[in-house]
Amino acid sequence: QVDRFLHQLRLPDDVLQDVAARFQAEMLKGLARDTNPTAAVKMLPSFVRSLPDGSEKGEFLAVDLGGSQLRAHQVRVSGDGKQSSQLESKFYPTPKEVTQGNGAELFDYIADCLSDFMETRNLKQKKLPLGFTFSFPCKQTKLDEGVLLEWTKHFRVRGVQGTDVVSSLHRALQKHQASPLMAIFKDIDVDVLALVNDTVGTMMTCGYDDPRCEVGLIIGTGTNACYMEEMRHISLVEGDEGRMCINTEWGAFGDDGALEDLRTEFDRELDLGSLNPGKQLFEKMISSLYLGELVRLILLKMTKEGLLFNGKVSTALLTKGKIEMKHVSAMENYKEGLSNTREILTELKLFPSEEDCVAVQHVCTIVSFRSANLCAAALAAILTRLRDNKKLLRMRTTVGIDGGLYKTHPRYAQRLHKVLRRLVPTCDVRFVLSRSGSGRGAATVTAVALRLAAQRRRLDAALAPLLLPPSTLQQVRDSMRAELEFGLKREAQGQATVKMLPTYVCGMPDGTEKGKFLALDLGGTNFRVLLVKIKSGRRRSVQMYNKIFAIPLEIMQGTGEELFDHIVQCIADFLDYMGIKGARLPLGFTFSFPCRQTSIDKGTLVGWTKGFKATDCEGEDVVDMLREAIRRRNEFDLDIVAVVNDTVGTMMTCGYEDPNCEIGLIAGTGTNVCYMEDMKNIETVEGNEGKMCINTEWGAFGDNGCIDHIRTKYDREVDEGSLNPGKQRYEKMTSGMYLGEIVREILIDLTKQGLLFRGHVSESLRKRGIFETKFLSQIESDRLALLQVRRVLQHLGLDSTCEDSIIVKEVCAAVSTRAARLCGAGLAAVVEKRRQNRGVERLQITVGVDGTLYKLHPHFSRILQETVKELAPQCDVTFMLSEDGSGKGAALITAVAKRLHNVGQK
Repeated sequence: QVDRFLHQLRLPDDVLQDVAARFQAEMLKGLARDTNPTAAVKMLPSFVRSLPDGSEKGEFLAVDLGGSQLRAHQVRVSGDGKQSSQLESKFYPTPKEVTQGNGAELFDYIADCLSDFMETRNLKQKKLPLGFTFSFPCKQTKLDEGVLLEWTKHFRVRGVQGTDVVSSLHRALQKHQASPLMAIFKDIDVDVLALVNDTVGTMMTCGYDDPRCEVGLIIGTGTNACYMEEMRHISLVEGDEGRMCINTEWGAFGDDGALEDLRTEFDRELDLGSLNPGKQLFEKMISSLYLGELVRLILLKMTKEGLLFNGKVSTALLTKGKIEMKHVSAMENYKEGLSNTREILTELKLFPSEEDCVAVQHVCTIVSFRSANLCAAALAAILTRLRDNKKLLRMRTTVGIDGGLYKTHPRYAQRLHKVLRRLVPTCDVRFVLSRSGSGRGAATVTAVALRLAAQRRRLDAALAPLLLPPSTLQQVRDSMRAELEFGLKREAQGQATVKMLPTYVCGMPDGTEKGKFLALDLGGTNFRVLLVKIKSGRRRSVQMYNKIFAIPLEIMQGTGEELFDHIVQCIADFLDYMGIKGARLPLGFTFSFPCRQTSIDKGTLVGWTKGFKATDCEGEDVVDMLREAIRRRNEFDLDIVAVVNDTVGTMMTCGYEDPNCEIGLIAGTGTNVCYMEDMKNIETVEGNEGKMCINTEWGAFGDNGCIDHIRTKYDREVDEGSLNPGKQRYEKMTSGMYLGEIVREILIDLTKQGLLFRGHVSESLRKRGIFETKFLSQIESDRLALLQVRRVLQHLGLDSTCEDSIIVKEVCAAVSTRAARLCGAGLAAVVEKRRQNRGVERLQITVGVDGTLYKLHPHFSRILQETVKELAPQCDVTFMLSEDGSGKGAALITAVAKRLHNVGQK
């Protein structure tokens, strides 16, 4: 009979899954800026961004307002590896004149109680941080600020709703400055560090003991839950990095009608008789404040229908509030339940039979079971969201829990756990009971806030030398300009750090170039041979065919003759492959090693880099060595027209598309710039007419000490550990080969300071070169959530927390931003030089760019461009990506050289 009567209160698993799905939809509404104003589940950001990490320590005060008593606590937290917190408390009554009076009286009363507590604990002379647990819905915009949305429970204080409760507490504390207690309070008014909801306090208290704890749950007089949400999903708060605890205020779930089909006539009757009809509808189906009343309403109807007590209704059964949660718990007691039921019903003057007692006990079970079921469904939604955020198939987590219903009801906890396991079988959940969550939790939040503030200061101090203000960038621009000018002078040769090498490339493509050209590209462990077909006229185009050949280590480090014989062998294979062995084609040779040229087809190797060590090459003309090797083979002949640097090739490739292109920039593994200089300014080459491309070799800028003032200790460590200490200093601050190493040095320093990886410098972090620049690009990608950042770090053998990931991302951004800004300052010097050379007020110019750092890093190109705009405001600079500067560029240089040669002959 009872089952039939109460069938609506029984909720099978498919209904609970549906409730979980509805709650997930409500969570999304609450998190989104557009839908939050109308959302029933408010999803309030708490500005608690981090869980305890065990290093928190110190002495704290906590005040807890929200129940029948005001509590003051002194909490000592020790972070010496044996995490512990000691709590000393004093309870104060909250009389009706305070809970129903005006705001000034309430906060004066809190200040008086705190004053008394500090007096009794002998804390007068101490300046202590304070955490304020305020268990009412507040809209927070920061950790130490909260505007009361509405009073709940038995509080109805006038003039507080819509105001910041922390400011009110500050004002009340400041009043004490005029009293003899001034010595105590003159500092406290600036030390209310955190406003904490009791649910958040519960999570933080349990988080102190169990680092997996990321959900807080209260099931008592009221009910609520909080959890750690990804910042990128919280559109109400600025910023995408890290996580923040969200106070769901889930008691209001269903206030918009989302649970209407599940509410029974008894729920509606209870709601109509409550202090806040139409509000907190989910809470009214779950929390202990209402379950006893639900049982009373059900028993009343059953009695009126003659199903209980022979149809005789007592006055007590007609009286609201006569059955409380403590009665329901007693009636459901495992052993004494039936005798308790008889006793309670007899007190209500109902004179039950044995069958009545069994039926009433059954009613209690159904009501409390529905509460546990609904709670499990909403909790399942939160856990599913956490698991989805982490992109895990299976998740282990901990829920910190508090509240009288969960703690004192004989079977509630067991039922909740069992249903939850069925609803989210992919989550392994541990429940941890909170110890004084509202007091200890407020202190823990305050301790974490202090730790984060201290960490922030130390992190800012470590990264400060990498932040270059505009004035410093202007100095870098001006120094670069001076070095460019110096390198062009005849007397500077041998002394200049920025070498300013003439390339003997004296013209840009004009669109009339045509024919078949070969290009060779030697610059790393692979070697390319290309056939490039250039068409002129209206249907002008460039077609390329290429083949890649490996250069074995024994050839790279053997004799020069062996290296060039290998190169010629590769050319022969390619000519066979393309069927063009008989043609004497003009050839451009991209040779990406420092060369001093005396004409376009003569280049003397200054020194090998990139792992090449072939003997008898340095100081020799590489074009002669290639011609000798072709002669030795005696199979084919080639017209070697030009030896080309890859930076110049980049400029020429873009110059073919855009006649305004007069600068080439490489920002990749290494960095370099070339540009078209007026011949009259190049003292090292005869002649004053026309222009010639200058290969600046600007990577060595600063080797004379002119940028030492901006080099950090991390730059010096990277330089000292490199293959060429003291050389290429600018390149070591701006190019892809070194940025990862700078990041690694900073991470080691921060770890030693205890700011990262729990202070443990792992073996992998000690390995040079582990932090490749591609990882910077991945970590700084806007699309990459912190979870994926953690995966990148795990791949590197670095076990990181969410907070570690945020710091690593910030370090990467500081290093790459500095690189882009320094590169931009150097480029600003070059474009400004071109403007002054031309003698124009405003210059329009194009820069051809290549290099993985520029192409693949998510922010480098934008920051570089912004910096050039800032530092060369009279230049309108267009940036054009180069396609295959070393292959196509070499062919174009060859084509231009042939065209100019032919013009000269005519």
